[in-house]
Amino acid sequence: MAITLPNMVLSLKGHRHSTPFPSKKPPPSPLLRRKNLFQGAETPPPVIPKVLSKTTGSMTSIIKELDREEQKEKEEEQSNERKLSDYWREIQGQDDWVGMLDPIDPLLRSELIRYGEMAQSCYDAFDFDPFSKYCGTCRFIRRRFFDSLGLTSLGYDVTRYLYATSNINLPNFFKKSRWPKVWSRNANWIGYVAVSNDETSERLGRRDITIAWRGTVTRLEWIADLMDFLRPISSDKIIPCPDPTVKAEAGFLDLYTDKDENCRFCKYSAREQILTEVRKLIYQYPNEELSITITGHSLGSALAILSAYDIVETGLNLTDDGRAVPVCVFSFSGPRVGNIRFKERLEGLGVKVLRVVNVHDTVPKVPGLFFNEQVPKLVQKMAEGLPWCYSHVGIELELDHKNSPFLKDASAPTNFHNLEAHLHLLDGYHGKGKRFVLSSKRDIALVNKAADFLKDHHLVPPFWRQDENKGMVRNQEGRWVQPERPKLDDHPPDMHHHIKHLGLPSDS
Repeated sequence: MAITLPNMVLSLKGHRHSTPFPSKKPPPSPLLRRKNLFQGAETPPPVIPKVLSKTTGSMTSIIKELDREEQKEKEEEQSNERKLSDYWREIQGQDDWVGMLDPIDPLLRSELIRYGEMAQSCYDAFDFDPFSKYCGTCRFIRRRFFDSLGLTSLGYDVTRYLYATSNINLPNFFKKSRWPKVWSRNANWIGYVAVSNDETSERLGRRDITIAWRGTVTRLEWIADLMDFLRPISSDKIIPCPDPTVKAEAGFLDLYTDKDENCRFCKYSAREQILTEVRKLIYQYPNEELSITITGHSLGSALAILSAYDIVETGLNLTDDGRAVPVCVFSFSGPRVGNIRFKERLEGLGVKVLRVVNVHDTVPKVPGLFFNEQVPKLVQKMAEGLPWCYSHVGIELELDHKNSPFLKDASAPTNFHNLEAHLHLLDGYHGKGKRFVLSSKRDIALVNKAADFLKDHHLVPPFWRQDENKGMVRNQEGRWVQPERPKLDDHPPDMHHHIKHLGLPSDS
């Protein structure tokens, strides 16, 4: 009678977990039993029919593979037993993630995915439909932000929405409504500031202040909008820096520091909004362990790095009792932000940056396509005075979408840049050269939420995330209309107080 290979494997697995020979002695360990089965030992092995001798090699490899899977699951369980509250400083880059990336630390992986989801929420909540009269806003009220996105388990409360003015040279970053009467002609919602609640803070081991920046929702056209030249950070006397050779990309600086006195949402710059909110939260929790974590994807990643530098350069992360609140950036698929002096200054101030990139994505390769940190030191030295010589900052974690068996090999470059794809790659990444295995069973369907990247046999429709009826509802007369939304949050009334206390120049 023929015995199939799967049945044979099950039979052998049964041998591994039973006592093959009657004895008063304790049963041999699974490892010893496997040795007896396949390597020979003093204990005679079980009889294997001759008809199966040709499949022994295959069965051996299959069982070894099963053993590796079991061992990996045990290691994951043991790692997850560690309390995040005991290791949060290492996760936030206290030691520059030495020994935590290859193989990747499971706690670090889960935290990267968690902050990546907070960056992704900026896309999921953004109204970018030009036919909406609220185009350019967040679709949800601040107090129900995470609830509306199904992210209640994060355990954070959004304390402030962030806005920027569109009067800069990055038009594809902004979205405008076609309606004649709109909420604002010059403002766009660009992210939020949130703080962990009591329960989450206990689990994290500290009170975490998170800033999440929105990236661009238009494919990759924004790259063409980069002015692509470096400007001294201190040139406008807005961001203090004692070194005039520290430079950042001009478009990023404009987006971060510009404001519009005639717009109620942009009468304060994004910089002023962030610094005042962070200051308020630090003083709100004076006797607690704190951290400041900033996250963003794409262009939002550049703004995350710039704002992290600003917070530390201004000394905003210093408490009254002299403690320095650690500042960490988890960047996803971000471009270069500044020159080599910017890199040296930022890292010298103690800002920790971990950049997650897909090696096939073009965005992390710009600006500075020809003069960057990868050219020889002599060339860097010769080109450091040029307005096009850039350098990445921090530590890089390289991922490769070709390692995932779920993703298409040939696809559009925009898919290589997709944030949900990066989170999928993180979930399956265990280290360089190691097999891609999903660790948290994160739903692969999320990859196709705003992309066409999953292999067709998974039967997940591309670009499946849609607002029901595109936000249209029936009114009392039975007509389909756009519903009114609650009044948009304005700036808090104590802005002047915090701006004055920080010594920020403001005419508002």
